[in-house]
Amino acid sequence: MDITIFEGFEDLTGTFTVADMALAMVLSFALCSIVGLTYRATHRGISYSQTYVQTLVFMGMIVALIMLVVGSNLARAFSLVGALSIIRFRNAVKETRDVGFIFFAMAIGMATGTRFYSLAAVATVAISGVIFLMERLDWFKLDIQSQIAKVQVPSGTDYSAALDDVFLRYASRSDLVSIESIRAGALTELMYSIRLKSGTKPAELINALQERTGGQKVTLLTGYDRTDL
Repeated sequence: MDITIFEGFEDLTGTFTVADMALAMVLSFALCSIVGLTYRATHRGISYSQTYVQTLVFMGMIVALIMLVVGSNLARAFSLVGALSIIRFRNAVKETRDVGFIFFAMAIGMATGTRFYSLAAVATVAISGVIFLMERLDWFKLDIQSQIAKVQVPSGTDYSAALDDVFLRYASRSDLVSIESIRAGALTELMYSIRLKSGTKPAELINALQERTGGQKVTLLTGYDRTDL
């Protein structure tokens, strides 16, 4: 029942009960907290962000609030879409997996805000279970691990043949990615994408490359394709 505050003004909160509001807020908080715990437990990168996980929780609550406001009113829905379209986010998402968790929290907020409480609860448990299962079984893992080798050599000398000989001995595949002049032209940095042969230790490759380059700096990035550097 609408409550008149001042003459000509009406409080439309009566379109849903206080119990609906409380249940939507509490349930979205609880379920999105499960999402946050799932993210924390299955996170593998090196740049874990506490604020990101907290954002997942209250974002679900905010979406639930938006859905309560919109209800079944199309005019209100289009107005909110127009208002939210002006928001621009500057922070880049480091992992595509993080985007999935954002949609996960938003979906929970939408379900609780539209009072599909059972759907929200079941979906949270099911999706979180799938995430834990993929983490535990390490699904879709690529057994072949790539490395990046950065080799610095004195400028003016072609070291390609000497380096290729080392890579043939220690790597099953090597591709020259880039050549860059550094230190005011005194050195040239060669970057290779390689795959070490089975049983080959990274230190062996580094020592062999330094022997060919006269002790110049050699950097080997191992596992770069599985982290969010």
